[in-house]
Amino acid sequence: MEKTLVIFKPSSIERGLVGQILTRFQQKGLIIAGLKMMQLDEAVLREHYAHLVDRPFFPWILDSMMASPVIVMCLMGRDAVKVVRLMTGATNGREALPGTVRGDFSLSGQENIVHASSSIEDAEVEIARFFNPGEVIEWMPKNRPFLYAPDEI
Repeated sequence: MEKTLVIFKPSSIERGLVGQILTRFQQKGLIIAGLKMMQLDEAVLREHYAHLVDRPFFPWILDSMMASPVIVMCLMGRDAVKVVRLMTGATNGREALPGTVRGDFSLSGQENIVHASSSIEDAEVEIARFFNPGEVIEWMPKNRPFLYAPDEI
């Protein structure tokens, strides 16, 4: 099964939205393979957002992402990266469609509730960045026959 990373950003933690968002992923049929709360520091954020470090708004990202703990989650499922990206919506909450996480809970490009891996390759790197060996557990819930057709597993 494909894996992807989701980070519940401080904007979702502080606003008490984690339960509602997590429920959406579970109701879709995605499987939680890893979940933990952590406080991010500047070093890991510089690595995670390396493509943005030289941008003038990067200090705002640092302040935002270190404002409170975050929750990092590894989700599994068929086409998990694509499915989660569709569920989270456009990066800028003002442009995200209603029904998506950002479309329903965000009005900001920065305070946009969650991070979601953008590709399978990025997901692999990001999961390794935030989870130690043994913290991601590959398993299949007993309701698998109700999630996928036999040829989709």
